[in-house]
Amino acid sequence: MIFSKTELGQAALQNRSIALSPRQRSAFIMFDGKRSTEDVLKATAGLGVTTDDVSHLVALGLLADSAAALPQPASSPAESIAAPAPQKDAQAQYSKAYPIAIRLTAALGLRGFRLNLAVEAAGDVARLRDLAPKIKEAVGAEKFKALESALYD
Repeated sequence: MIFSKTELGQAALQNRSIALSPRQRSAFIMFDGKRSTEDVLKATAGLGVTTDDVSHLVALGLLADSAAALPQPASSPAESIAAPAPQKDAQAQYSKAYPIAIRLTAALGLRGFRLNLAVEAAGDVARLRDLAPKIKEAVGAEKFKALESALYD
C-alpha cells in the first residue's frame, strides 16, 4: 500500500506537535505518496521500524492511503520530461543512505546529537553527501563504509 502525509501529518512534521519515536518519525518522513509501505519498511529496517509503527501513524491520522487522496493537478509535459531517471536514482540513494546515517549518528549519543538532527533535516542525497565528511570523522572510516557505499555507489 502507498501512503502519503495528510494535512495533519504535514503540520505535525513541521511543528512536531505530535510526539513520535525517532524510528516512527524517520518512517513518517519517507512516506511521500510514491513509496510503498514495503519500500519504507525495507529502508528503515535498520532502525527497527515495523508495520505496527506504520499502523500507529495511520491511526493518528498522519498518513492516508494515496489512492483515497484527492487527485493532484496534472503536471505539464515539460515537468514530466524534466524529471528523468537520475532523480529516481537520487531518491533511491537517499532512501538507502538515510537510515544508515541516522543509525550511525544516533549511536554517537549526545556527542552526535546535533549531527543526528542535521541528518534528519537533510531532505535529499546531496545534503547527506554534504554531511558525509562530518559523519565519517565522528564514527570513523570503518563504520562509515556502509554509508559511503549507499551515498556514492
